[in-house]
Formats: sequence, structure tokens, C-alpha cells
Amino acid sequence: MSASQNITLEIDPVSTSRWTATDMSWMLSLFGTAVGAGILFLPINIGIGGFWPLVIIALIAGPMTYWAHRGLARFVLSSSNKSSDFTDVVEEHFGAKAGRLISLLYFLSIFPILLIYGVGLTNTTNSFIVHQLHMAEPSRVLLSGILVFGMITVMMAGEKAMLRAFEIIVYPLSLILAGLSIYLIPSWKAPDFSIVPDTKDFISTLWLALPVVVFAFSYTPVISGFTNAQRRIHGNLATHKTEQILKRTSVMLLLFVLFFVFSCVLSLTPEQLHQAKAQNVSVLSYLANIHNNHIIMILGPFIAFIAITSSFLGHFMGARESFNGLMHKQTGWSVRKIDRIGVVVMFFSIWLVSVLNPSILGMIEMISGPIIAMILFIMPMVAVYKVDALKQYRGKTSTIFVLLMGALAISAILFSMATQS
Repeated sequence: MSASQNITLEIDPVSTSRWTATDMSWMLSLFGTAVGAGILFLPINIGIGGFWPLVIIALIAGPMTYWAHRGLARFVLSSSNKSSDFTDVVEEHFGAKAGRLISLLYFLSIFPILLIYGVGLTNTTNSFIVHQLHMAEPSRVLLSGILVFGMITVMMAGEKAMLRAFEIIVYPLSLILAGLSIYLIPSWKAPDFSIVPDTKDFISTLWLALPVVVFAFSYTPVISGFTNAQRRIHGNLATHKTEQILKRTSVMLLLFVLFFVFSCVLSLTPEQLHQAKAQNVSVLSYLANIHNNHIIMILGPFIAFIAITSSFLGHFMGARESFNGLMHKQTGWSVRKIDRIGVVVMFFSIWLVSVLNPSILGMIEMISGPIIAMILFIMPMVAVYKVDALKQYRGKTSTIFVLLMGALAISAILFSMATQS
């Protein structure tokens, strides 16, 4: 009898359906990966198009988030090798050359975001020390080195330490987001429902907002590691447990993030949203300035810090796994040896960029964008029509919807890049 058969026999379907503390930890890690510092700009980026586009976006955000991540998880679970990671699965289904190209693109879509978070973490902490604590500006080399080293140390401590770190970070993040959303309710302004948007402008606004939805609710980098952890624990019943956790994560994201977005947007007029956009400040900074509220001003950097930290951990997990898979196939070295090399290389790379503080980070993010949308929305749906293990999902409404949203999001990203160049 094979090892996989032994695992299957020992698993109780009832225990797989039961919600456990480990499941909660994974849900928080997925949530934390999605909620980066960009959430402080999200109300402006989505709300600037008007109230009705915001309502439509809120309605489609749930299916986009859950169905897309479920599709990627199903793709990872479709491998005939039960220990396969993302790089193994793409090579199995698309061939060695195409598989390695996709895996390389996957790594290159995650790693630049880690560089962005390294810079963001350093800048946020430095600003807090100078402006809120009124202390002398620390050495950027020393500050960034300590911050990046601390984040990577958590990841090196193992899965349990990582999940525990997410619990510590995400709970206060969720409570603060909810608290701020409720705090702003007295300043809500009723939208003018009599204004009927022009059809062309309405469609254009929705189209260009799709990439914002993709990235604001994406926890793509951690899906492979998360899915493999469920398969290790639940064996052939991993699909049920994976989808259960993904569904609850999507609900949590929608409740906390959309409540925050709506609360901020309803607290500001369309003219104020355009001013905030022009000033390129976060929504909390703008709210603090117009209300002269020091509490909101202090909470802004704190939210940014814990949001960047949680998202950094999730993205590092994805970058580390994809780097190990790629290098193992190219060199044949042991995964343990490659992992050590990869961690050192990523540490010094993130540290160096954090010290240099380059101004090209927006461009790097735009490059990562189309690749993430392709891997999360397009590739798993293409695999549905190519891989026999996924053929039961062919023609499903969810499959067609995700494929369509992915194509629209990628076209919107490319259009935005073309118009900005």
C-alpha cells in the first residue's frame, strides 16, 4: 500500500469539515498577504470613479476573489505528484520549457513586490520615528537591515512561527480597519443618486478599475504553499478544506476592506477624492488633514507598517518557494542548499534596494501586474480545458467568468501602461 493511500485512510471526513485553529491561522495569513499598504490608497483609486461604479465593483469583487484563487488552488492540487509545488505543476501540465518560463515569470512577478515592500517598510518606520516619536532620523542602512532581517527570520523559523506571526499582525489590523470605518460613519454624506453616469464613461471606469480589484484582493503568492499544507494534512480531501478556507478568507476580505472603502468614500466628496488623488497621499492622511485629527494621522503609519509586514511575509513565502523550485530543476542541487542561497540573495537584494530607495517602484509594480493577473486568472482556466484532472470544471460559469475578468484586467493594465508612457 502506498504512502498516499495510508494518508487517505487515516483522514476522517468529519474532521476535514470541522473548522480548526490551524484553519483560522491560514485564513489570517491569506488575508494578511492580500491587505498590503495599498489599502490606504484603495478608497481613492476605486471611489474616484463615482458611487455606482463602486457598487458594481463591490458586487463582482467577491466572485473574482474567491473563484480566481480557488481555480489556482485546484490547479496546484491537480498534479499527479502529491508533493508538487507550483513550479512542478506548471511543468507537468505545460511541458518543461513552457513550465519553466511560467515559473520564472511567476518569481519575477513576486520578487519586485518584495523590493517595494522593503522600501515601504523602511520609509514608513523612518517617518514614524521622525514625525511621531520626534526622534533623530536613524541610519537607513541599519534600519532597513534590521527590518528586513526580522521579517526573513520569522519565515526561517518555520510554518508554525509564520502562522503565529500572521495572527499577531492581522487581528489588530482587522480591528483598526473596522474601528476606523465605524468612526467615520457620522461624517458620511449621502451620494447623489439622481446623477446618471454616461454609459461610455461608466464602462470605461469599471474596466480600468478591474486591475485595482485584482491586486487589492490578491493573495496569489501564498496559494501554492497553503494548498500543499492542506494536502499534507488532509490528503485526498484537501480540495474541500482548501475551498472552505478560501471562501471564508474571501468573505473576511470583502467585509473588512469594502466596509473601509465605502466608509472612506462616503466621508469625502468627489472633489475631495480628486484632490487626494492629485496630492498622491493616502486616504487617512487626507482625512487627517481636512479634519485636523491627530489620531487618524498616527494610525496611518501604524496601519501601513502592519499591513506591509503581513503582505511581506506572504510574498516572501511565494518568492522563496518559486526560487527553490526553479533552481532545483536548473542545477539539481538539494532544495536545502538552494533555500539557504536564495534566502541570502533575497535578503541582500531587498536590503540594498531599501537603502537606495529608488523612484522606479511604480514601474516595477506595473510590470508585475500583468503577470499576476495571467497566473491567477488566465493560466488555471486554460489548464481546465487542457488537463484531464480538471475537465469537470469545463463550461462552468465560474470558469468563464474568471477567464473573462482576467482578460479584461490584463487589457486594462496594458492600456494604462500605454497611455502613461
